[in-house]
Amino acid sequence: MSLVRREDSVLVVVDTQPGFLSGDDEAGATVKRIAWLAGMAAQMDIPVVVVEEDPPAYGDTVDAIRERLPEDTPRIVKPSFGLAGCPEAVDAVRATGRPVVVLTGFETDVCVAQSALGLLELGLRAAVVQDACFSTSAQAHRLGLERLVGTGVERHSVKGVAFEWMATVEDGRAVRERDRERFGPPPLEL
Repeated sequence: MSLVRREDSVLVVVDTQPGFLSGDDEAGATVKRIAWLAGMAAQMDIPVVVVEEDPPAYGDTVDAIRERLPEDTPRIVKPSFGLAGCPEAVDAVRATGRPVVVLTGFETDVCVAQSALGLLELGLRAAVVQDACFSTSAQAHRLGLERLVGTGVERHSVKGVAFEWMATVEDGRAVRERDRERFGPPPLEL
């Protein structure tokens, strides 16, 4: 397994909508980590694709994430749980020309897992950021991650992906300074 390089990556934010937030502290912390990664992607010219399930029922992607997205970020309503079942979402990912799909979002055991497996079937490299994904219970989150073991879907952490994207000490320093100036400290100590 090779590094998750920024020039190969597209970040996908899955169903991070108010209707999927359970109101507990971990859901809020997960949103902060996703928002931070989205802001980092924007700074590093890494394309982002947002997919949403039934916005009239669950709402739009939460503001904390939307405010950090690149201006040209496509927002696609998907009629399927996995984004691979939505041709418009697949086209948006493929249009980036990036072979590594870094997945974040809600819920780990359903939409994130199905998206990762579907993308893998389409010949893309799928990397799930396990601490930037959430399910309504710790057990569902754990089971969703366990489902991916042995499938070819990679499991990463926010910190791991961030450092692979930055790659050098100089890039790391520059990215962290820009981020702090615009949004304050990251939601995790890097």
